[in-house]
Amino acid sequence: MTEQLFDSYFWASLGLLIALLLLSMFRVLREYERGVIFLLGRFQQVKGPGLIIVIPVLQQIVRVDLRTIVMDVPTQDVISRDNVSVKVNAVVYFKVVEPQKAIIQVEDYLVATSQLSQTTLRSVLGQHELDDMLAERDKLNADIRAILDRQTDAWGIKVSNVEIKHVDLDESMIRAIARQAEAERNRRAKVIHAMGEQEAAENLLQAANVLSKQNQALQLRYLQTLTEIANDKTHTVVFPVPLDILQGLTTLTKQPGKE
Repeated sequence: MTEQLFDSYFWASLGLLIALLLLSMFRVLREYERGVIFLLGRFQQVKGPGLIIVIPVLQQIVRVDLRTIVMDVPTQDVISRDNVSVKVNAVVYFKVVEPQKAIIQVEDYLVATSQLSQTTLRSVLGQHELDDMLAERDKLNADIRAILDRQTDAWGIKVSNVEIKHVDLDESMIRAIARQAEAERNRRAKVIHAMGEQEAAENLLQAANVLSKQNQALQLRYLQTLTEIANDKTHTVVFPVPLDILQGLTTLTKQPGKE
């Protein structure tokens, strides 16, 4: 009786174990997942999505997510080419395009990509001046993305975009930049004023040349000036005497017989 009970327990346990093994053979991978299959430790193939079969003990599976990963790059202390210390952080967008490389070629592709992003950010920004960091972010983003994409290609990773989020300066540098901007605005204002004075002088010279060629025009301009003076609300009116009249009087006084 004991033997029969033991045999029944044994066969029941064996049947349960076989059922569990059969159930563990079936895996379901979502549309954005792939399974890297190893057969006795050797890479065999990439399976998925959908229902796949994995032979227990003989085969092992490593799931890989193919969706785009958004990774924050921690704030980095960067010294620009003009010796300005700034704090910069960024965000990197990438995804796995070759699951077998992401598992086989690097221990942890997330950590590796994060560390590479930090070092590349410091290296690229250190080659540029502060003005470039503030005004040419698109170019810097493209340079960083190209370097990351080239270096992570061996890991089966595609870097789609890099964005510099913040460039933080200390208070003294902010005040220095404000003074520089104010000086630049003053310089531009003086240049514009000088250009305006030059254009006005050139126009006056052209007007004087035209008036000097036509005596009637000069007289009309003289009468217009007198009209403007007469309309002015003042108690004192000064009548300008043309130079030709003064020259005529001078000629009369110098004639013989005149005293």
